[in-house]
Amino acid sequence: MRTASVAFISATLAAAILTPLARELAHRSGLLDHALTSRKIHGKPIPRLGGIAIVLAFYAPLVALLFVNSDVGGRFYAHPEKAFGLFAGGLAIAALGVWDDVKGANARTKFLVQFGVAAAMYAIGFRIERIANPFGEPVELGLLLGLPFTMLWIAGVVNAMNLIDGLDGLAGGVALIAVATTFVVSVFHAHPLMILFTAALGGAVLGFLFYNFNPATIFMGDTGSMFLGFVLATTAIQTNEKSTTAVAIAVPIVALAVPIGDTLLAMLRRAGRGVPLFSADRGHIHHRLLDRGLTQRQTVMILYGVSLVFGGSALVLAFASSALTATFLVALAGFSWLGLRWLGYIDLDKAQLALAGRKRNLETRAAIRRVGDALRVARRHADVWVAVRMGGEALGARAAALHLAVPPADEDPYSHGFDGAGGDDLLRARYALLPERPGDTHLEYGFDDGRTEIDRDTEIAIELLCDHVSTALERIGRSGPSPAAAPAVPDPTKAAGE
Repeated sequence: MRTASVAFISATLAAAILTPLARELAHRSGLLDHALTSRKIHGKPIPRLGGIAIVLAFYAPLVALLFVNSDVGGRFYAHPEKAFGLFAGGLAIAALGVWDDVKGANARTKFLVQFGVAAAMYAIGFRIERIANPFGEPVELGLLLGLPFTMLWIAGVVNAMNLIDGLDGLAGGVALIAVATTFVVSVFHAHPLMILFTAALGGAVLGFLFYNFNPATIFMGDTGSMFLGFVLATTAIQTNEKSTTAVAIAVPIVALAVPIGDTLLAMLRRAGRGVPLFSADRGHIHHRLLDRGLTQRQTVMILYGVSLVFGGSALVLAFASSALTATFLVALAGFSWLGLRWLGYIDLDKAQLALAGRKRNLETRAAIRRVGDALRVARRHADVWVAVRMGGEALGARAAALHLAVPPADEDPYSHGFDGAGGDDLLRARYALLPERPGDTHLEYGFDDGRTEIDRDTEIAIELLCDHVSTALERIGRSGPSPAAAPAVPDPTKAAGE
């Protein structure tokens, strides 16, 4: 425990020192969160490299203790494949996060790396080999099911922490509570290596929260959220392998109930609305609380409290009998049901509206896919502009504009409908082609159909269109404008009867 205390204090100090340095680096490098969407809460660009400080603060005391007179070396070399495998896996996930924060990574790349690292962790012994059954004997998974369950668990927690990182201090505080829960279980099961890892992670998160709690001066970014999720997922597997068979995996699931539940709700919500499963929206738990009039701090504190309830419940489950476990899980399910009803997630009266919205979203996505097909063969900026106007027509926009950071000298401005009669009365929506990153290249649409704000479903469609446009512009930029004439794509405005 003395070594764990040293690791915790050292990691806290390291994070408290490194976070301002990461903030300064982000400002100098221009690595700020510039998102222009309704789901973003902050009102100004915020540095997003705080995760680097968390990663370094986690590793620093662990590496340092290997070279001093302590028992850390013995713990590491008692299970070298697990100790250094967790080190390497964490670095791989952190590298993915840095790349995403700096350059941007698509969902396919993220899942490829996450599942690859998860498979490697299974190979070295971080395995889910049974599923809890509080009403009887646990279900043994074996290799055929154990590997996919382990991969889904690690990748799922990684992305759950990423999704919940939506308010100042929220992901860090929820992670800290889950880390504390895992630490207590590690102590109970006398798992010294996991005690050390959770102590270091808890200190790293605490030191970072000094700067990330509302009002935040730095975000952890994908580097921090994915790294936290990875360490939490892997240490939970290892810590609970010695648990009673009835609660082998139930403890970490309950301890991480807030991010896991939020992720499951997001997937169900997006599937029901007919939008991509991995598209961001403004329907997360913290958004629902904000919509009820709570401030950022009040929302975060409420979710801290809920996480504490679930963390304490996980500790009860870790030491409870099978009968008590079943009773407790039923009570938690009832508590969760009431909370979801209060937040408006369970509302059968809105089912008909949801079905109509799903049909509309599927039709819009089909139209955006057709625009994407046109953009894949675009050879000039003028071709991209024609596709942008086609996209505007599909979205019901009356005006459209494509703003390029370096517009072609021989082309007219790509704008239609914003000037002239009625242009000042339009509801204007502007979206950067690279969300959360700086740059003057963006799309702009104007609507005159009576709407007073841009709903999230329309935003998602515009963001999908932005991805297609960005890819086309990058391809044209690499190859240079083609001297060939633009393909004969009908002018969407004239096609509409103008």
